[in-house]
Amino acid sequence: MMHINEEEERTRDSWPTCNVKCGIDQMAKMRAALFVERGRIVLDEKPIPDIGPLDALIRITTTTICGTDVHILKGEYPVAKGLTIGHEPVGIIEKLGSGVSGFKEGQRVIAGAITPSGTSNACLCGCGSQDGAGTRHGWKAMGGWKFGNTIDGSQAEFLCVPDAVANLAPVPDGLTDEQVLMCPDIMSTGFSGAESGSVRIGDIVAIFAQGPIGLCATAGAKLMGATKIIVVDGVPERLEVARKLGADHTINFNKFDAVDEILRLTDGRGVDVAIEALGTQLTFESGLRVLRPGGTLSSLGVYSTDLRIPLGAFSAGLGDNKIVTSLCPGGKERMRRLMSVIEGDRVDLTPLVTHRFKLDEIEKAYDLFSHQRDGVLKVAITP
Repeated sequence: MMHINEEEERTRDSWPTCNVKCGIDQMAKMRAALFVERGRIVLDEKPIPDIGPLDALIRITTTTICGTDVHILKGEYPVAKGLTIGHEPVGIIEKLGSGVSGFKEGQRVIAGAITPSGTSNACLCGCGSQDGAGTRHGWKAMGGWKFGNTIDGSQAEFLCVPDAVANLAPVPDGLTDEQVLMCPDIMSTGFSGAESGSVRIGDIVAIFAQGPIGLCATAGAKLMGATKIIVVDGVPERLEVARKLGADHTINFNKFDAVDEILRLTDGRGVDVAIEALGTQLTFESGLRVLRPGGTLSSLGVYSTDLRIPLGAFSAGLGDNKIVTSLCPGGKERMRRLMSVIEGDRVDLTPLVTHRFKLDEIEKAYDLFSHQRDGVLKVAITP
């Protein structure tokens, strides 16, 4: 991938894209949502991305806004000025690199938010989501997350997908864009909370926060065999959606102390797995406090400050507990499996799409989503 260095930024107006020309008119422009500065993501024009021999250019048909994009908007996660934001693409292959096989132009596809190369040390160690995390200069946040982070993302008319053979997944006939829209990130991340927590048949699971990721964690825990799922949120409408996705008990933290209520519902036993899906000290600590001895805290939240582990909640380090973290698994096989779950009618996540906008309205969509107005869960953006 091409990255713009400081000298180039000083001398010309250029944007991060894939690197080798694909034959499309290089003067052609597209509309895209660009990060300008803290508090400003705007719709503007920029060149259609170039592609290299291992890449694919897809024409976006549907995408969405993620909570991580709001972190970018607020300046809580740094990205380059002029970067196209977004990492949840559904689209149609417009152009294939010379080295890409097994796909054809005009094919409907998705790509995960995480795009592992398949050849890095992280991939070869079985952790493709962390492709790119290790560097000679230390740890790099967010591993294999490139779209809208280190390269141009999906809130645009076109998107360059790197390592296309490893990352493109055909959309099964009969599935709509909105049915698969959660697969690239939200569904993959939420399900990974249950998977990393090693939820088993008969487990008791507590899930803190029922935003889109937490709701998918609820669905994932149900699919993995949990028989008592307790969810916590402060929005009644979200708690109602959680029931439809598999929650057995809902706790409104505005009315009850969530830790006390979970311990009451489990007769003081605690839960086998607690899934934290918000990224705050309170929800992280609460997850620790409701674990049974030997239980697991599965953390999905993106934290913006240091975390503190209280002595009592951590049983002074003697509770045989585990704390595990997950970054959204990506790659074509992960996407195939998630779409198979949808195609097999095991879960329906279309109720998570509560609002729809055209790409021309994306600034309005950001305003709604970032302020969490009008009961918004996810928005569908269609160029």
